[in-house]
Amino acid sequence: MNSSELKRYDRQMLLPELGIEGQQKLKAASVLVIGAGGLGCPVLLYLSAAGVGHIGVIDHDLVDESNLQRQILYNTSDIGKNKAETAMAKLQLLNPHISFDGYPFKFTIDNAAAIIGKYDIVIDGSDNFPTRYLVNDTCVELKKPLVFGSLFKFEGQLSVFNYRGGPNYRSLYPEPPSAEEVPNCGESGVIGTLPGIVGTYMANEVIKVIAGFGEVLSGKLMTIDVLSNDIRIFDLQKQASLDPKASISPSFTSISLDDLKDWENRYEDFLLIDVREAYEYEESNIGGLNVPLYELADRLTEIPAAQRLVFYCTTGYRSKIAINLARAKRFEQLFIIKI
Repeated sequence: MNSSELKRYDRQMLLPELGIEGQQKLKAASVLVIGAGGLGCPVLLYLSAAGVGHIGVIDHDLVDESNLQRQILYNTSDIGKNKAETAMAKLQLLNPHISFDGYPFKFTIDNAAAIIGKYDIVIDGSDNFPTRYLVNDTCVELKKPLVFGSLFKFEGQLSVFNYRGGPNYRSLYPEPPSAEEVPNCGESGVIGTLPGIVGTYMANEVIKVIAGFGEVLSGKLMTIDVLSNDIRIFDLQKQASLDPKASISPSFTSISLDDLKDWENRYEDFLLIDVREAYEYEESNIGGLNVPLYELADRLTEIPAAQRLVFYCTTGYRSKIAINLARAKRFEQLFIIKI
């Protein structure tokens, strides 16, 4: 490193956990950021500022005025420009010691392996399930660690997948939901500060993975609720098979409200659990117990393992995490219903 770099990174090199050796590891590392949107913007800013030596950014989208509430790399004059190219130009101004690759086109099954294969670590800041599964499965095949984040309204999730043999994204969500199950932020909304919080955490995980210090979120899912200020960490179960081409059968069944009514009419035994927050339950519910997701692991010890459990939330996100928690407690009759 030259004298300019030593001065630039002085404050973090003072940390004994990082030091000059850690800084040299950052300079030697290459990172691919998929999506230069709400999550990608803070990730790119902090990794560039931290001195990650080679950064790739892929995004085919154009800057829209509705992005500016949360995508902090851009301003009004950038509207209509490609995000990857615009981000790369701005980041080069932030840190001229870094080399950047811009990919102003769509990430697809045809180019996924060729692009991901060039980098040490992949960051998924995409906002749709087809891309998430494609990123995950390519990282599994190429043995690349994957730092993942997602957003919904006031809630964020993040984890580090495929790290040193740890779980991958399919360990959390074995198969994609249907298109109508999970709305994007354009349909459901998102508070502008949430991408900054989650994206900064993601950048921090990347730095820890590269420099080799701290406890990495591998095998763990962090959830952040900025409305209630709840931050929780859940343990993830690793799938027996991590082959992305393997057929992975879901260990739960999705049912409808009509199915639930039929069970009630036939007096079949089941326990309905709403895993949303208390304020959501009070606004509207279909009955059952209200056990917020972060309380569920402890509360499951009160329930016989043979009990048939039916989880519900608004989108199915939290219900699927609840399924993983229940499976870890040896529950087998697991069902999901969304309201």
